[in-house]
Amino acid sequence: MKNIIFIILALFSVTSCEKEIDIDLDDRSGNIVIEGNITNQAGPYTVRITKSVAFTQANQYPAVTGAQVILSDNTGQTETLQYVGDGKYVTTVFTGVAGRTYTLKIQAEGKEYTAQSTMPQPVEFDGLTQDSFTFGGETTYTLLPIFTDPVELGNRYLFNFTVNSIPKKTFEVFSDNINNGLVNQRPLFLPNEDNEDDPSDHKVVPGDTVYVEMQSIDNNIFTYYSALLQISGDGGPGGGITPTNPPSNISNGALGYFSAHTIQKRSIVIQ
Repeated sequence: MKNIIFIILALFSVTSCEKEIDIDLDDRSGNIVIEGNITNQAGPYTVRITKSVAFTQANQYPAVTGAQVILSDNTGQTETLQYVGDGKYVTTVFTGVAGRTYTLKIQAEGKEYTAQSTMPQPVEFDGLTQDSFTFGGETTYTLLPIFTDPVELGNRYLFNFTVNSIPKKTFEVFSDNINNGLVNQRPLFLPNEDNEDDPSDHKVVPGDTVYVEMQSIDNNIFTYYSALLQISGDGGPGGGITPTNPPSNISNGALGYFSAHTIQKRSIVIQ
């Protein structure tokens, strides 16, 4: 059953992504990995800097300390982030606003890394509707995010969801290449099997609460997550932790991403 669902997801992802993406799977252990996010919600915002490990090793990423991390935008706002441990650098007063372009500059271990991301305008996340289908006696639940794509071509979305209190996130990316200007018709497929080796892989059943986050993202981040989905085949090892090197928007050979995006959240109890 699981293989059949993966085939369905694979076919679905072809319609979600705008092009094939060549993925470099070099085993770059010891490289800088940067994961930075700024949103239209109140901060603090976090930039995490770690070192990559071999693809075959456990997901334990050494923290990078002593870095200088500066966040700025195209209106003159700027802040040097403070280190709080575990490779995390955080803001104190910085504000994220839709429509602005944000620049991240990092000095770490004798090298400089830069990245830019423009925060799109939010697209209203109106709600969620539930559906299901049965195959071989097994029921798989889906959720349809309700939103209307703007008439301008080029909108990109990331959806991630969690089930109950389990912290593992599953994600999917949508583009508007096929349904530009229309009401969304593409569902999110919920987990349909328990994983004995990983208790966080929980089969969704009636009574479960699913928490869905919708992000409006720029095209570089869409490309990054599209490649990450191709590498991992699902929501990513470790719940979205960077396992290797999909195409980054960060300079100087760094792995990871820097994303300025909007956030809206909805939840639903499966019936």
